[in-house]
Amino acid sequence: MTMSDALPASTGPLLVDSHCHLDFPEFDSDRDQVLARARAAGVGAFIVPGTTAARFTRLLALAASEEDLYPALGLHPWFMAEHEPGDLETLERLAGGESLVAIGEIGLDFQLPEHDAQAQMALFEAQLRLARKLALPVILHVRKAHQAVLEALQRTGVRGGICHAFNGSPQQAAQYMKLGFLFGFGGMLTYPNAKRLHRLARELPLDHLVLETDAPSMSGARHRGQRNSPEYLPEVVEALARLREEEPREIARRTTRNLERLFGLKIDPSG
Repeated sequence: MTMSDALPASTGPLLVDSHCHLDFPEFDSDRDQVLARARAAGVGAFIVPGTTAARFTRLLALAASEEDLYPALGLHPWFMAEHEPGDLETLERLAGGESLVAIGEIGLDFQLPEHDAQAQMALFEAQLRLARKLALPVILHVRKAHQAVLEALQRTGVRGGICHAFNGSPQQAAQYMKLGFLFGFGGMLTYPNAKRLHRLARELPLDHLVLETDAPSMSGARHRGQRNSPEYLPEVVEALARLREEEPREIARRTTRNLERLFGLKIDPSG
C-alpha cells in the first residue's frame, strides 16, 4: 500500500515537514510550484530553520508571505567561516521580535574537516542560553558530537526540541527523550541499506518521532542525486509505516500531533 492509496491529501491527516530549507537558492526558480505540489500531497505545514544571519531577513520575509511556513533562526555549525562577531546580537534581536517556533538550526558537527570544536561549542552554548531566555525549543544538527551536545543541553536547561536527522545510539536517544526531544526522520529511511536507521525508526516511541525532508538535501532513494523537496514527505511516511508495521494514517496523525505539542501550534484540524 502506498501513501497515496492510504492517505489522500484531501481527507487524511495533514503532514508537517519539520525541517526544510525553502529559503535556499535551489528553490528560487520554482518555489511556488514546489509548495503547491507539497500541499497537494498532504503537507500542511513547513518548518524552515535558519542557518546564517545573512539569510535571516530573506527567511523571515518568505515565512511572512506564506501562512503555513513557520520560521526558526539559528547559526549553523557548517557555516562557521561565514558567521560574524555581531551575528549573535542579530539573532537575539530578531528572535525577540519575531514569532519563531524555535532557535535553530544549531548544534555541533565534529565530522567537518579541520573543525574548531571550541569555537563551535561557544556558539552553540550561546544560542542555547538564548533559547532558554526566550523559552523556545531548539532544532539540533549533530554529527559525531552527541555526548558533547547532551552535556551542553543539560548545562543550559533548554525546553526540548528536535534532534534533526537523528542517527545516534538508543542510549543517547533515551537521554534526549529525558530532556524533551523529538527525533527527525527523513529520506534516508527509504534506503534499503540504512539498517541502523531502520532499527531506530522501529524501536523509538512514536510519540517522539517527527517527519522531515531537509530539502534541498538528503534526497530519498527514489530521487537520489536530485534536489530534495517537501513534496516527497509522503515517501518518508511510507517507509516509516512499513518499518513499524503501522498504518500510514496513524504515523501521519501522531507525528503531526508531536510537532503541534512541541511548538504550540494547531496545524491539523482533524487531529
